[in-house]
Amino acid sequence: MSVKINGIAPHSHADRCGIKQGEHLVSINGNEIVDVLDYRFYQFYKELTLVICDEMGAQRSLKIKKPEYDELGLLFDTYLMDEQKSCKNKCIFCFIDQLPCGLRDTLYFKDDDSRLSFLFGNYITLTNITEHEIDRIIKMHISPVNVSVHTTNEELRCKMMNNRFAGDALKHLKRLAKSSIEINTQIVCCPGYNDGEELIRTLNDLETLGVNMVAVVPVGLTAHREGLTHLTPFDKEKAAQTIDIVESFAQKCLKKYGRRIAFAADELYIKAERDIPDAEHYEDFPALENGVGLIALLKDELSYALEEYEGETDVKRSLTIACGTSVAPFMRSMMDSVEEKFKNVSVNVVPIKNKFFGGGVNVSGLVVGCDLIDQLKEIDLGDELLISSSMLRFENDLFLDDTSVEDVENNLNIKLTPVNNNGEELLLAVIGKGRELK
Repeated sequence: MSVKINGIAPHSHADRCGIKQGEHLVSINGNEIVDVLDYRFYQFYKELTLVICDEMGAQRSLKIKKPEYDELGLLFDTYLMDEQKSCKNKCIFCFIDQLPCGLRDTLYFKDDDSRLSFLFGNYITLTNITEHEIDRIIKMHISPVNVSVHTTNEELRCKMMNNRFAGDALKHLKRLAKSSIEINTQIVCCPGYNDGEELIRTLNDLETLGVNMVAVVPVGLTAHREGLTHLTPFDKEKAAQTIDIVESFAQKCLKKYGRRIAFAADELYIKAERDIPDAEHYEDFPALENGVGLIALLKDELSYALEEYEGETDVKRSLTIACGTSVAPFMRSMMDSVEEKFKNVSVNVVPIKNKFFGGGVNVSGLVVGCDLIDQLKEIDLGDELLISSSMLRFENDLFLDDTSVEDVENNLNIKLTPVNNNGEELLLAVIGKGRELK
């Protein structure tokens, strides 16, 4: 095994020792290099012995001394230095299976790659991980590992994930826990399947394993479920019951360990028509990517930013914030606080109904460009339109429906500004000072 070197960073250690583009990296300090994890882990030692294979197949050994943690300077064709691993499951709740046809190809790819869990915080199911990869995680002490558990009932896990090996894969979870690997977990809760007593069982099992965190999120259902397993959406009563289970377990953990461990997603509180807990409830916000504590954090940060703001307060602005229907009431309340301090600032908060995905989809991150255009075209938007950057892909240019930021701006004749989920950035964007951050 070896990986092809696609380039050399100028003036790097690799450049100075004569490694060439097109050669292959075979090993570092006797350790075979297969992908990015091997490379990143083994390159940081002070003294390295590299085995390089040239384009004719001849191998040579190179010794390099460098400061610890310095990059070698080798560049590869892909970030992972390998193909990305796809999911082998057919989960009854999979959101990708509920996407409409005609979107860009990358949106239909289901990743289930342990390397992405470490590098980017992606969640994995452990159903396509090998013993070698588990050995490597333990050897390198890669931590945390983020795991989509859903249930610790092996038979039920097989049923929910449509994979006869899904239950057996939980053995990897136990092995990682015994090796003191920090484990963050998530449970996509589906009424009638892994809620109620099954949820209690799973939470107790995960506590016994000593996991670091459990995020409980409600199943998301779109209008595009033709041919898929019938699932019942959360209603007010079921959401309240689920919150009660999670909070009861969390309170028990708080008394035993000094922290809650388990948290319910914001969406459950909204569906249950309950107040979202204060920021202190979420401790160090370990599950923001799961939609857990996003509203509390934004509210807390905005409140602090308002208190600490020492600039002009006579700013004159009129603008619109477009967001998902679930967060709109909270955003309106936060903007009331802004308008109270900035008397000449007027903010219109417009909830966008998700006609594109339909069903029970009402979060800001899944709002698409065509719905923005359709529902805002008859509204006076003021000086600027603000949206959550979570609506856009990483490059901040395209919505999920492939509508571009420029398309929205041209159709609505307005400047569109994406804002991160950060209270200070939101305040500065609202009062027109956000450009100073760029």
